[in-house]
Order: sequence, then C-alpha cells, then structure tokens
Amino acid sequence: MKTIPIASIVSSLLLAAQVLAAEQTPKPILVEAEGFAQLGGWTVDQQAMDVMGSPYLLAHGLGTPVGDAVTKIKVAPGGEYRVWVRTRDWVAPWKALGAPGKFQLLVNGKPLKTTFGTEGAAWHWQDGGSVNLPAGKVKLVLHDLTGFDDRCDAIVFSSDAHFRPPNSDPAMAEFRRKTLGLPKEPEDAGEFDLVVVGGGIAGCCTAVSAARLGCKVALIQDRPVLGGNNSSEVRVGLSGLIHQQPYPRLGDLVDEIGPVGHWPLYEAKRDPDSPRSKHILSVIEQHPEKKIHNAGPASNYEDDRKRRVVEAEKNVRLFLNTHVIRAEKQGDRIAAVIGKSIISGRETKFRGRIFADCTGDGTLGFLAGADFRVGREARSETGESRAPEKADQQVMGTSVQWYAEEEQQASPFPDCPWAVQFNNETCQKLTKGDWDWETGMNLDQVTEIERIRDHALRVTFGNWAFLKNHSDMKAKIANHRLAWVACIGGKRESRRLLGDVILQEQDIIGQRPFPDACVTTTWSIDLHYPHPENTRLFPGEEFRSIARHTKIKPYPIPFRCLYSRNVQNLMMAGRDISVTHVALGTVRVKRTTGMMGEVLGMAAALCKRHDTMPRGVYERHLEELKTMMTHGVGRESLNSR
Repeated sequence: MKTIPIASIVSSLLLAAQVLAAEQTPKPILVEAEGFAQLGGWTVDQQAMDVMGSPYLLAHGLGTPVGDAVTKIKVAPGGEYRVWVRTRDWVAPWKALGAPGKFQLLVNGKPLKTTFGTEGAAWHWQDGGSVNLPAGKVKLVLHDLTGFDDRCDAIVFSSDAHFRPPNSDPAMAEFRRKTLGLPKEPEDAGEFDLVVVGGGIAGCCTAVSAARLGCKVALIQDRPVLGGNNSSEVRVGLSGLIHQQPYPRLGDLVDEIGPVGHWPLYEAKRDPDSPRSKHILSVIEQHPEKKIHNAGPASNYEDDRKRRVVEAEKNVRLFLNTHVIRAEKQGDRIAAVIGKSIISGRETKFRGRIFADCTGDGTLGFLAGADFRVGREARSETGESRAPEKADQQVMGTSVQWYAEEEQQASPFPDCPWAVQFNNETCQKLTKGDWDWETGMNLDQVTEIERIRDHALRVTFGNWAFLKNHSDMKAKIANHRLAWVACIGGKRESRRLLGDVILQEQDIIGQRPFPDACVTTTWSIDLHYPHPENTRLFPGEEFRSIARHTKIKPYPIPFRCLYSRNVQNLMMAGRDISVTHVALGTVRVKRTTGMMGEVLGMAAALCKRHDTMPRGVYERHLEELKTMMTHGVGRESLNSR
C-alpha cells in the first residue's frame, strides 16, 4: 500500500478549501454608470471609449450641479462589501489644483465617506471603502457636487476585501462581460445590402439614398441623435452650396434632411422668387434665431427632422447609441461589423455586402485595415502650394462652441482656480465661442479626444470666470449666464481613407477634369491654423484658430475618392474621403458631404443590381451612375419618374 505524504494531503485540503470558498464567495456586483435607470442631468459620453474602454456618465452642468442619476441593484447575500468607482480627476493632466469633477455615491440614501473624482490623471478604480449592503434591492445615486464635468464609468461592489477590478483591456473587457452576464457572441441583426456607420449628414443621406433605390440598409450611429456636427449636441451649421452643375439634382435629399439656416438663407437671397426661397425667407422671418449658423439654439438644428426622414424609409433600420468596435473580414472585403450599445454594453453583428464609413474619423476603415493618412503631406510629395515643406501630424482641430445669454437679473459664476487662468491681456472678451474656438491641432484627434475636449472646457470656464468676476467688462455682463457649452467636440480632421484617386489642390484650382466627376464642392480651400497671437500667449496650448482661404470655382470631385483602394466593399462619405490635407479644406463642409452620401446610396444600389463592388461601378457602370445623379434621389424626383 502506497503512503501519501502528509504535506500533500494538507496541500490538497487547502486547495479544496480555497475552491469551496471561491464558490461560496458571491461574484462582484458591477454597475455600469451609463446603464443607470434614470440619468437625471448626467449624459452618456462615448467619445473616448476606444481608448479608455467604455462610455461613461458626464455631469456637464456649467457650474451648476446636475440632477442625480439613480438606479437599483439586486444584492444577494447581504453583508460587507468593498466599493470601487472607476473615475478620474480630469484636470490632473495639467497638474491643476481643485479637482472640479467631484461627486458622491449614495447607497440607500446615505453618501459614502469618499468623495470621488478627486485623484488620478488617468482612468482608475478609486477605492470607496466598505459599506454594509442589505439583501434585496439597493438604491444607488450618483450625486454631482460641482456641475463641472464629473465623470463616472462604473461601480463595483465586492465581498472579497482583497479583490480589485482590472483596469485595462482585454482583462477589463472580459471582467465586464462575465460580471454582467453578457453573451460571448454578438446578437445577429441580419444581413443588409448596405451597412452605414456614422449618422451625421453624410451617413443619413447615404442611408436614405440607398433605401429609396431599393437597398436594405442598416444605419449605425453612436449618439442618441442624428446629424453629427449639425446636431443640437455640436451645433455647426450646414455650409456649402447644393444643386450645382453638372448634377443640379444632387442636394435634393440634403435639403429634405437639413434644417433651414444660414446657408439656405444665403441661397434664397440669390434667387428670392423661387418657391423654395420664399419658404426659407418666410420661416426665417417668423424665426429670426434661425439665422444663427453656429452655436445657436438647439431647435435650429432640427434633430427630429433628420430622424423623421430616416425613419420614414421602410428599407432603413436605425441603430442609435451603437458604437462600432470591430470589423470581420473575408479576404480584402468586410463581412460584418460589430457594434456595442453605449447604454447596455450588448454587442450586435451587422452582416453586409457593401459598407460605408461616414464616421468622420475613418473608424470603420481603420478597423478593417483600409489605407489611410493623418496630417499634412510635404510639398515635395504633392506639389501643393499650401502644403508645408515637411510632412507633419498637424490637423485642423476640434471646436467646442459655447454662448451666454442675457437674463433679467444678475447671474453669478464661480472662480475656477483649476481652469486656464486669464488676465486683462490674455482674456477673450466674448459672449460666444464660434468655430474659431478650436483645440487639439497638434494632438491625435482620435486617441486624445478627451484631453482635447477637456482643454477646451478649462479654457471656456476659466475665461468666463475671469470676465464675470475680474475683467473691466464684468459690470456689462453681470446679467449674462453661460447658457450652453458643447461637451461633444466638433471635429474637422483626423484619418483620411485613401481611394483610387487622392484629390489634390492642383486638381481643384486647375479644374482638372475627371470622367467620374460627381459631387460639386463650392466652399473655398479653408484651412485652419493656431492663431499666432494665441500661440504667443499660450504656446502649445492654443485654443483659438485662424482660417486661411483660397477661393475656388465650383469643382466636381471624382467618384473614385469615395471608395477605398484596398478594402473592396468599403465606401466613404464625409471628411474621411480620399483627399490630401489641403484638398480637405474645401470638401469637408456638411452640405457637400451630404451630397457625397446621396452618390454613395446610388452606387450601393448599382452594386446590388449588378453584383459588383464600388470600383466595378466606376469601371463598368459609370454611365448608369451619371443617369442616377441626373435624376437625384429627392422624394419629388423619385415620385415624378
């Protein structure tokens, strides 16, 4: 009979005890902040989720604490739990004092002793100490203390005093999935003729155009509203002219989707006797606030109008609050994209024949391995007169617009010692920050967007605090209230996906003819740079820009700029099309990008009809595309056929 050493028996018993204890220890309770049942005044921010691992809740109250976010969790068993809250001190990257983003976590009405958002420049799990949780339903409340952009990603309760949740992917993503009980495989949304990623003006026009021409379409947008930069969240007006030669019907759909505003008014004054012009002038006469192009009232941007037009199309399925995180490929084609809900964290698969990247950031193209470029090309490479001598990573920046409104009584605003500090020389004596309130030109607009936006917030709050409390105009603006500051950045440039043609300055200025000329751009070559005076006063931390314009004649850009050169079934519309940095200066405005979307919808319909890819449309079906562009996809044009 074999004798078993005592040490082995003891070791086995200890291991068995540990396994049994692990089985009896309740799993951690994970509460995603964006999944709270009632958000109160907090808002979901997904802009940096690819970098920090998740969307989060933001308390953007402009100095006034926002309403509580509230939810309930189920606890079993009751007992003592360690609390962790994933958050950060958002001004810490600048070593600023004061930690403005302070908030409390209340459990069944009682605040924990810890005040959150007070430490750490990076996202991390802040220790909240221990709390006794009764078995059953427990009420949680996120209570904003400042109104100055507190942020909360998630909350973990663990009965294991030694447990600490992982803070980086892939371990953190797997922890979230397992703890929340999310399935390993995404839910299948079905198969589509066209999957459009990005619900700005370009994406909306792409989806509706294709749907009206018989395609089954999925439109995926990672915000709760459509419109992108032209939404009430960002508030950039629609610029550029539509209804241009050689295809004056391009723009009909843009006109249906886009709100009445500054540039339609400009067109109406040029042709005041047309029925459309009379309608525009009548609307603006009744609503003069609609003349405000950028940073106007939320109603100016007519979010509901965009959604009504999209949802009226029976061939379109709209997926809001869904951020695309992966692409699946078969060879050099995209087979499917995976979207993640920014509310529930659940993943959905969208299978498709053709895909359109209308994200602005070229997100889908990047995930699918499409060739792309960031920054400015060297003059020796492109021969462009406005290109720099050496290539660099400088881009046009992100605008975080704002405005103040005059009230009947005095409206105080606190000093902000954690913000950018101003004096009589450096302050900006303004009650509105327009397009030129622009940051991040020398940063990565994708991976550093949180820092870019946060710098703009520190500037805006710091400048307003100085004007209100210390400037020589404080008496004049005593009744002015800071009414709106964007928390979603309005980007101009990041990745540009490369197609069979890369449009250059010389093509536009020299009016180079292309056989596949389609969308006509009318905006000047409008390039933005840090304002020299702002650079002098705030070197490396600029927040004001200048625009340098080169006038152009209306120029139709080639269709070959609207599809990827190496991902066969990927098209693009918006600021991520195939152009140089200089050429982007003219094509990036919203009414022009909307017309790109109209053309992409037509091309998708031809891909379906002829069982081909976008390059095949150019090579074999270009005349048919030209016929489609002649007719347009406006509701009236289609009904008259």
